[in-house]
Amino acid sequence: MSSWLHRVSWADAWYHASSRLLRTKPVGAMAHGGGDRDEDLTELAGDSPVGLAKVLTTLDLVSLGVGSCVGTGMYVVAGLVAKAVAGPGVILSFVIAAAASILSGVCYAEFGVRVPKTTGSAYTYSYVTVGEFVAFLIGWNLILEYLIGTAAGASALSSMFDSLANHSISHYMIAHLGTLRGLGKGEDTFPDLLAMFIVLLVTLIVALGVRNSVGLNNVLNLVNMVVWVFIIMAGLFFLSAKNWEGGMFLPYGWSGVMQGAATCFYAFIGFDIIATTGEEAQNPNTSIPYAITASLVMCLSAYVSVSVILTLMVPYDLIDGSAPLMEMFAAHGFLWGKYTVAVGSIAGLSVSLLGSLFPMPRVIYAMATDGLLFRSLSHVSAFTHTPAAACVVSGTLASFLALLVSLRDLIEMMSIGTLLAYTLVSVCVLLLRYQPDHEESEGLPAKDRLDIDCSSIDDPSDGEGDHGDFHTGPASPLQRLLGAHYQTLRARLGVPAASARPTAWTGRTVTRCTLAFFFLSFLLWTAVIFGVERGAGTGAAIWGLTAALLAAALAALLLIVLRQPQSGRSLAYMAPCVPFVPAAAILVNSYLMLKLSPLTWARFAIWCAIGLLIYALYGVWHSSLEVSAREEEAHASSYQRFDDHLDETFAAPEDDEPYRGWAAPHEQDSRYQNHAYDEVAREDDDGGHFGYQRGGGSGGGSAEGEERPQF
Repeated sequence: MSSWLHRVSWADAWYHASSRLLRTKPVGAMAHGGGDRDEDLTELAGDSPVGLAKVLTTLDLVSLGVGSCVGTGMYVVAGLVAKAVAGPGVILSFVIAAAASILSGVCYAEFGVRVPKTTGSAYTYSYVTVGEFVAFLIGWNLILEYLIGTAAGASALSSMFDSLANHSISHYMIAHLGTLRGLGKGEDTFPDLLAMFIVLLVTLIVALGVRNSVGLNNVLNLVNMVVWVFIIMAGLFFLSAKNWEGGMFLPYGWSGVMQGAATCFYAFIGFDIIATTGEEAQNPNTSIPYAITASLVMCLSAYVSVSVILTLMVPYDLIDGSAPLMEMFAAHGFLWGKYTVAVGSIAGLSVSLLGSLFPMPRVIYAMATDGLLFRSLSHVSAFTHTPAAACVVSGTLASFLALLVSLRDLIEMMSIGTLLAYTLVSVCVLLLRYQPDHEESEGLPAKDRLDIDCSSIDDPSDGEGDHGDFHTGPASPLQRLLGAHYQTLRARLGVPAASARPTAWTGRTVTRCTLAFFFLSFLLWTAVIFGVERGAGTGAAIWGLTAALLAAALAALLLIVLRQPQSGRSLAYMAPCVPFVPAAAILVNSYLMLKLSPLTWARFAIWCAIGLLIYALYGVWHSSLEVSAREEEAHASSYQRFDDHLDETFAAPEDDEPYRGWAAPHEQDSRYQNHAYDEVAREDDDGGHFGYQRGGGSGGGSAEGEERPQF
């Protein structure tokens, strides 16, 4: 036993473990795998006999994005945040949350173009950049996001029906089923059978096919938009400026506004759903960026306008928490308006529920296809072209959550998974933008790789290369503003010429700086939120100095990234002002995450622990990349065991050195010689010899008259 431990090097063990956790999928193969084909179905996934249907137009994607937001967000979140967190300052909370969403949205849009095969959204993005372990965490938390969103939508619909029935539904369930201790802040709740039934019904609709789901989504969205216009027009007759006077606009201060922004972020998850369904889009390169932009603008307009009307019609402390928009008209005796809003509530909450449940099976499907979750969940129905098994699992889990957890607890749990996913997408954009171009062409044919590599070679005729910056498009606003001083500023900051291209060294530099920026941003806001904001006197001053030093470190890291050359790859859409926009998204999202309650973080930790257990016991062993690595290892071992005529330089690793995969130098040499051996063996028709014949030299050269291939 001791001799075995002596033979195992801790460095080798760490290398082997980290290579598993950080292995990535080649982005080039995904970007070009069927992207130019005209078939109605995508490529088959795994052992599935059929693929997902590519039937979604740009209008369908916009409708999915808007519908997923302007439902629960407008009819429930606005009232809850205004009543208990921010008051009329909920208007500012929505604006701040929208700004954070836009920063992440442009990063999502670039990835949607860079990796069109985007079933799984942020999960897929992180898999091709950061690695398998981070990808699993992101995918696992996306499942949590959609799971809670689905349950929250069903619970909101149940509350709305209960309000229309004068709370007779809830009284009946409490009388006959009793109450149970809530999973949130200890309040008693009743088993919401109506919400459970709603989830199961919508699950059936989603499982029947994309065309049916999107068609119903578009109809409900139209009804919702009509009622939104009615709310604005009718509400103008009942406004009272007194509800904003005397300090009532910010009754909870700016801290309440920022805490409300963290909760309101839940209402801006539409573009995430757009990216998740990108594999089923007919033209993802153009439709994804347009749909993301349009949905964000429409959602922000709806939230701000409704929040203004709501807080001017009813004092913030008198807002009804379960059905605020309906009851605000009832408070003024306008019952006809109440029932009109009820129709819109049914449509809006239904489409929001549909928008949350629609992408969840697709994330599960993507993870199961890659082997990180049970592969049986990747089955696609031949009749509906939907991931049927994943739909059943998604609907079942969401229905039990809607049955047991209250609406307020669900909404508080929602934002943290969304914020983490958006933060990681911003990190991924930074990583990919500064990597060498040839790394993005992995998996392409040799001719395509050659074209991309040659396009990245600097042209000496370009001089400084400013005219070769083909990937930046028109002049930036900063360039137009500074004019001739723009180049001077670039020179003083050390920004490389536009013709410069990244290398492996500069790519690693950006990777280290980006990861350090990610972790330091959390430390910065920890010092600000828990030290400066809550401290006093000397303690607050010390925390303030710590925060200033961390901010300086973040600025230094950003400057280092700015001085590295970017990839020359041209895309149909690219996030502007890189690295500033992704860095701002990381900072804003990390701040909003830390503004969430400790109980939300506790739930998040428990969910992550469950996911890590699944990954450790199943995912890491059944990953498609792990299976491929084992097949390559077995293939290499078969040559070493059965071929006695290989060249002497083809040698197996020593017994006392653990296998390191193809990353080890001697294994790289073995792989090339395996390829050469195959070529020679195929050319030998008479079976006279195999491999390379030994020459007379000591180096084990080729046979006389036979030239040894060069690699």
